Amino acid sequence: MIEDLFESARRLLALAEKAGAKEAEVFGLEARSVDVDLRKDQVEMASESYDCGLGLRAVVLGAVGFSSTSDLSKLEMVAESAVRAARARGTDDKWRSLPSPERPSRPEAVFDSAVAKMGPEECLDLAATLLEGVGSISGAEPVSGGVSAVSGSELILNSNGIELDENGTIFHAYLETVAKGEDGTVATGYDFANSRAALSDLTDIGRSAADLSRRSLGGSRGESGKAEVLLGPIAFADILSYAFVPAIFGDNVQKGRSSLAGRIGETVAEENLIIVDDGLLRGGMATSSFDGEGVSSQKTPLVEGGVLKAFLYDSYSAGKEETATKSTGNADRPGYAGIPRIGTSNLIASSRDPQNVLAETKSGYLVTGVIGAHTANPVSGDFSVEARNVFSVEDGEAGRPIRSLMLAGNAFDLLKSIKAGTDARMVGAVVVPTIKAEMNVVGS
Repeated sequence: MIEDLFESARRLLALAEKAGAKEAEVFGLEARSVDVDLRKDQVEMASESYDCGLGLRAVVLGAVGFSSTSDLSKLEMVAESAVRAARARGTDDKWRSLPSPERPSRPEAVFDSAVAKMGPEECLDLAATLLEGVGSISGAEPVSGGVSAVSGSELILNSNGIELDENGTIFHAYLETVAKGEDGTVATGYDFANSRAALSDLTDIGRSAADLSRRSLGGSRGESGKAEVLLGPIAFADILSYAFVPAIFGDNVQKGRSSLAGRIGETVAEENLIIVDDGLLRGGMATSSFDGEGVSSQKTPLVEGGVLKAFLYDSYSAGKEETATKSTGNADRPGYAGIPRIGTSNLIASSRDPQNVLAETKSGYLVTGVIGAHTANPVSGDFSVEARNVFSVEDGEAGRPIRSLMLAGNAFDLLKSIKAGTDARMVGAVVVPTIKAEMNVVGS
């Protein structure tokens, strides 16, 4: 129960101060997860798991030590370990303080009792609808997939008086399929659903993944050179996350690892582009009333009308700025066993003048997904990726599949020339539409 976890957290905070911490912070998590994994058309595993634990940050002379545990009988050991680690690090004159209490806004649509009550049987039934969707498309077969329902509570308290908690749920399902042509060619397809609320039927996800693999069969060679390229939401989200997002983190700016350093107020993107980090987005996958340090979540405009407006900060990086700067509520926690670092919440890219970018394209390529975006250079923004599930575009319609295509470009150049579509989709915690831009492509 969250009340018991709170009691343990308060005790751990007191133990940290007793051990010598000048400031201390306790983050707690209690979560239940129900998972069903599919291999081909069979259930490989159905499981229900429970996780609970506390993580402690102890501050001594500005140095931070960390320790965590899932065994709540070992709180004294955790407190002593964190304080010892802080003392071993030495003084950090850049440290200011842990955050102080605020009054956070309560976000909407982040908890669904149906997800919280979901058991293995319900997830198995939903997994069956994934497979039914595949079965409706001739020539396609499931490869792997899964359904997950997670519910839990987070809490955070610190020696400055913060004491917060929140309940949340996450529902996720995905399926990968394969189709085999009569000529021996093979193509794969993928689709997913993620939500803070339960879904009652996943047939469309299975059908979509199967249809994508079937439509991708065969294909011709792509032509190398400059081309109009439509990046679907999944493809654009990957490139944006790896090639652009690191440049807006305050610590990267401070360390000279961002091409956007010193450019607040400059035009860095197409004049209609808007990029926002919104920790309070209704039903957003990363929505919460507070971040991993207890700072109130907020909506932070990053790019407005193509102009760079702000960077993202946690408390430590904000304190390092020469001018008075506050955390933007972007301390991200990997769980109770990890320390907070700067991260996005819900990253939303849109346009003040969205268009049907497919319909207006006379000739080009539609790219559904990419492979290799994680190899992008986060400082320069350069990327080179393999396009996945590519289709030629002729007179506003996606047509024949393209067997293989490589894309090369620069994320910052891309943002200056893109046209954004009207089909925004939530890909994890990134909300983006299909975009169109001229890019270098290499056919093979």
